[in-house]
Amino acid sequence: MCNACIMEGVKREMLSRRQLFTGAGAAAVTATAVASGILSAKPALAQASGRVVDLTHVFDPQFPTFDGKPGIEMEWAVKFEESGYQLYKVSYFEHSGTHMDVPLHFSQDGASVDQLDPGQLIAPLCVVDITAKAAEDANAMLEAEDIEAWVSANGDIPAGACVAMHSGWAARVGDTSYRTDADGNFAFPGFAKSATDLLAEIGAASIAVDTLSLDPGNSPDFAVHYSWLPSGHFGIENVKNLDQMPARGATVFIGSPTHRGGTGGLARLLAVV
Repeated sequence: MCNACIMEGVKREMLSRRQLFTGAGAAAVTATAVASGILSAKPALAQASGRVVDLTHVFDPQFPTFDGKPGIEMEWAVKFEESGYQLYKVSYFEHSGTHMDVPLHFSQDGASVDQLDPGQLIAPLCVVDITAKAAEDANAMLEAEDIEAWVSANGDIPAGACVAMHSGWAARVGDTSYRTDADGNFAFPGFAKSATDLLAEIGAASIAVDTLSLDPGNSPDFAVHYSWLPSGHFGIENVKNLDQMPARGATVFIGSPTHRGGTGGLARLLAVV
């Protein structure tokens, strides 16, 4: 394609965009947006001022994983000096880095990642702080009583909310204590089944943790994974920057992978405060 053709195409595109936001174009956009519900926010969505906080860890082969193996491999498929452009071939395990656990992960016939309701990927973010408990017990749990205390202090948890556990563990990424204790045993905070059972009753859609797992490190049975996920909910693991979030009032945008039949996968979480 010639350079002149490219430039002419860019000019047409710029002109069409200008027209889109003026006159009839703007009216059409507004009508479409209102009709689709984009401009009429869900009652459950938080009112945000516009500050964006990234809740996603940078993912590389050194990022801690549950089984201790590198979660991602990258190799050059095309190099710039050879072809004038460049790209990697990337291989990764679904459940590594900041990622999603969906129903199919712990059930034979639950929803796969491509089947998630898109309406659940934009949600009010409720952050429950258990840093004090986690400082005393590496396997501390966010329990039903913590949810009840949060509600007493902050009001009801909105339907469709993402409820995040803030344990302070994200600061340990890069240190072995993020994953294990001095004896090499799994040790990190997580949700208790009492909490997720209550959240299911309330109508929360998802949970998030700043640790390796929805269940605490010393869990003998993955009770939360086996109850929360098969019941049609999802979870997000290895979240960061929850210390920058208010207890309520933020809205989280969850970038979900869409590979067909996936049991989860890398997620990009952006919170608007």
